[in-house]
Amino acid sequence: MPKMKTKSAAKKRFSFTASGRVKAGVAGKRHGMIKRTTKFTRQSTGTMILSDSDESIVKKYMPYNR
Repeated sequence: MPKMKTKSAAKKRFSFTASGRVKAGVAGKRHGMIKRTTKFTRQSTGTMILSDSDESIVKKYMPYNR
């Protein structure tokens, strides 16, 4: 069997925690900060843990990072 390939886009955007959950950057902070509320920009700093349905998709893209 040939080796499975990791999606290059996924390895740039996602990382795994020690317990196997998937970390990702919070969306919506690239541009257009004037129209966003101050509360939104403050709360969307750092990273977040993906939901279970999104996590299963990312784990298919990254077969060796578990």
